[in-house]
Amino acid sequence: MEYTEEELQKIIKSYKLKRQREQNYYHNVSKNDENFKIKNRQRAKNHYHSKGKEMKKNNYNENKEFMQYKSLYNYYKKNDKLEHFKELHPIKYKFLFEKGFIN
Repeated sequence: MEYTEEELQKIIKSYKLKRQREQNYYHNVSKNDENFKIKNRQRAKNHYHSKGKEMKKNNYNENKEFMQYKSLYNYYKKNDKLEHFKELHPIKYKFLFEKGFIN
């Protein structure tokens, strides 16, 4: 389905107006409503307990090695001993280089 340039501009304009109305409604009405706050907090809490904990745990386990290597690298960098880090931990240095942490 092809749209003309005028139709595209009209669609974009209506979308922007809709988003602006929604944003104004949230900031001026919903955000200050106590029922909305309670429902939103409960929804967030339910999401965290049903999916969030597991997601955080998986993310931590996936990045655990990277964070440890990064911390060790920063220790050597802070003490101006990067050459020692390269000599003592070539595998860790290569890992950080491949991840793009080191240029």
